[in-house]
Amino acid sequence: MATFVMLGKYSSESLREASKDRTSRSISLIEEKGGRLKAMYALLGGWDLCMVTEFGNVDDALAASVELNKSTGIAFNTLPAVAVAEFDNLL
Repeated sequence: MATFVMLGKYSSESLREASKDRTSRSISLIEEKGGRLKAMYALLGGWDLCMVTEFGNVDDALAASVELNKSTGIAFNTLPAVAVAEFDNLL
């Protein structure tokens, strides 16, 4: 499984609809797309939400990102992440 960082930005409408239930539905959606949520954080600054996820491939990560945007109104930047030790080995 590959790690992806999903950075989310709330719209005014998506912030009004924030709830524990929507969070649960979002986690279920990630799982339905073959992923696993490793961690989720609320942020201050340029991004409002950070999720660390695992997916089998980029296509599944992209599908989850698009579906989350459609179902929650939260715009995500989904970035592949490589552990530094792994990156060092690639060098």
